[in-house]
Amino acid sequence: MISFSLCVCLLLLSMGSGQSSDTLHCNRYLNGNGPPPLEQQAKEGLNGMYRALSGCQPEGQMTWVILHRDLPGFPDDNTLQMNYIFPDGIQTEKQPHPGQPYAGLRLCAYLPDNRDGRRVLKLLDKAFNEQLLFTVTTNKDGEDMVTTASIPLKTQPDGGSGVDGYPDSDYLKTVRRLLRDKGIE
Repeated sequence: MISFSLCVCLLLLSMGSGQSSDTLHCNRYLNGNGPPPLEQQAKEGLNGMYRALSGCQPEGQMTWVILHRDLPGFPDDNTLQMNYIFPDGIQTEKQPHPGQPYAGLRLCAYLPDNRDGRRVLKLLDKAFNEQLLFTVTTNKDGEDMVTTASIPLKTQPDGGSGVDGYPDSDYLKTVRRLLRDKGIE
């Protein structure tokens, strides 16, 4: 498949150019030194930033419900409770110790039920389906287990630490940015 840029370069060469062939910008395409084909760029990401099409998250389930209570910092909104369930399992080739068992996980996370919270819920659902939210790691006791990956989840509806609970006025913005960095928009 010939890229659009290569076609433009071939057209310029066939029409002639005031530049010598040594300095003609398009020669890098003809010599195979241009950017990778669009299909390869789509698979690998742009500008050297590679994006995995799927992560190493084990098989699990994500559901969500609306709780009729507010979160600290969001007094006028209900709460979205996301439920993540991963049963115990055997690691695949995508995980650190293929063929070895890992401990599952049951986890609840919380978002405000407002426009921004619903947007983040949709993004988290997409990240979950692309297997980017959770991973299998080895804990300090040497046991493999499911845990969150690099996207923080608020696992305490209130009274939690600044990392795990609310109030946290920057959380929704931070999660959107982190998901965008992983190609989830």
